[in-house]
Amino acid sequence: MSWYNYVIPIVTLLIGAVLGFLAGVYYLRKQMEKMQSDPEMLQKMAKQMGYNMNKQQMQRVQQMMKKQKFK
Repeated sequence: MSWYNYVIPIVTLLIGAVLGFLAGVYYLRKQMEKMQSDPEMLQKMAKQMGYNMNKQQMQRVQQMMKKQKFK
């Protein structure tokens, strides 16, 4: 049994975790960019979280998201 029988799985795990994290961040940013222009998606997300927003609140949320830079 060599040292690489222990090192290769650990290195592979670390690389997979980093790549998975980066893919998750990329996906989340794309979803946030879509929500900026689609108020129905925002409304759906709010309802899933237990909030019921009126038009004024939706406009505020959209304005806040437009100020954020997701790129």
